[in-house]
Amino acid sequence: MSSSLFARKDLTAMLAATAGEKGELKRVLGPVNLVTLGIGAVIGAGIFVVTGTAAAQFAGPAIVLSFVLAGIGCAFAGLCYAEFATLIPIAGSAYTYSYATLGEIIAWIIGWDLILEYALGAATVAVGWSGYVNSFLQDLHIFIPPQLTAAPGTDLVLYAGRWSRLGSIQTQLTQAGVAASSLPHVAARFDLIAFFVIAFITFILVIGVKESANINSAIVIIKVAVVLVFIGLAAVALTRLHWAPLAANWHPYIPPNTGKFGQFGWSGILRGASEVFFAYIGFDAVSTAAQEARNPQKDMPFGILGTLAICTVLYILVSGLLTGLIPYTSLNVPDPVAVGIDATGVVWGSALVKIGAIAGLTSVILVMLMAQSRILYTMSRDGLLWQWAGRVHRRFRTPYISSIVVGSFVAVCASVFPIDTLLEMVNIGTLLAFVIVCGGVWVMRVRRPEMPRPFRTPWVPLVPILGIVICAGLMAALPLITWLRLIIWLAIGMVIYISYGRRHSTVQQERARAQGTPTR
Repeated sequence: MSSSLFARKDLTAMLAATAGEKGELKRVLGPVNLVTLGIGAVIGAGIFVVTGTAAAQFAGPAIVLSFVLAGIGCAFAGLCYAEFATLIPIAGSAYTYSYATLGEIIAWIIGWDLILEYALGAATVAVGWSGYVNSFLQDLHIFIPPQLTAAPGTDLVLYAGRWSRLGSIQTQLTQAGVAASSLPHVAARFDLIAFFVIAFITFILVIGVKESANINSAIVIIKVAVVLVFIGLAAVALTRLHWAPLAANWHPYIPPNTGKFGQFGWSGILRGASEVFFAYIGFDAVSTAAQEARNPQKDMPFGILGTLAICTVLYILVSGLLTGLIPYTSLNVPDPVAVGIDATGVVWGSALVKIGAIAGLTSVILVMLMAQSRILYTMSRDGLLWQWAGRVHRRFRTPYISSIVVGSFVAVCASVFPIDTLLEMVNIGTLLAFVIVCGGVWVMRVRRPEMPRPFRTPWVPLVPILGIVICAGLMAALPLITWLRLIIWLAIGMVIYISYGRRHSTVQQERARAQGTPTR
């Protein structure tokens, strides 16, 4: 067969088509604008949800070091994203980059991988959203049947007038001398709250949602304000107690290994980094704004590295204060920051943090589901997926079928899978995308060194290699079952590509026509 698995899109033609489009982007964004954009995209479920889970299960108080390691890996990948964003300023992110540099089969793998990343990313955030909403409702003495507030099989107990996950309050019960068996006890069956938020946002995306710069800016301010409020209240609470809780809860700072890789000790820090990596997802939003930066050569690295530096500092402060206020063993909950703010005893602070977290997480779900539909739309237009995936509603002008299909899948995942399972799948998918992008920059430097690059990744191939090594190392720290799930997902994708995508690919058909070969 004359067509090649590694057929690439013509980069020059892609750039020419983009340059000819009306409404070309104006270069109006400065370095501060780019940093604000990055912080708005990054601050979300990672800090509000993942911090407690990773500390409780893997790293303990040393979760701070996990954030540092994950941030370093993202810095190398971010530099590679910045070069690609200025070289190929076209929708599709890593999927489009791969199609133009590494070939169709790699583009398919990364596109199919991104589908998994965005879908399960939205599901992960929805689980965290559910935790914060349920906590806030119980503050208002509104109680949803506990069987409908968590993934099936989750143990829930009634203690101090609130339904809580047994795993999250076991330490508290032990310290109070209360036997869990003496408390009212139920097993969860379905997370109705998570299901509802996904269904609601899917409905919004189907009927159309008009993006507003003012609303987005307000959400950014709310999310950052919530983080700063928590930092301030936690620091005041610990100061008032002469930092005694921190000294007790931070000892030992690196809990001894349990005898299993990834559960405390230095291997736990590595495993923790692979988990909290989720907290950095979204920084590539800065690189996608390259065509709107006034001076990409200077502003892009400032925007990306500035975003990562500021967010890393915020993450270090939040995770350090959180594990200082609360024993890390009690943080395996979907709303750890809410638990931490409750420990300060500041009622108004608790309400503010929960409301802010709910608003911020809602926007993250919306962005992830919207990005998911765009990836499906782009792949459908390239002929790699069925035409229905790219079909646009006549009235609403949205890819409604793909939005409904994805929303249904995500809603089920969010309501039946625990957050740690979802989180690991999102992380391994994102890390794989970063590895491929880093490799793509290196390949393009060899294949097309003459291409104009408004921003050039420094020290190539050292930076791409370091990005590949660190991201691959974080992938290796994830459990075997996560790898098996990824392999199964990619295998399903290959069946679809071989049976449909390869035969309907527009690139393959163009190659066949150019060579005089009949197309199917």
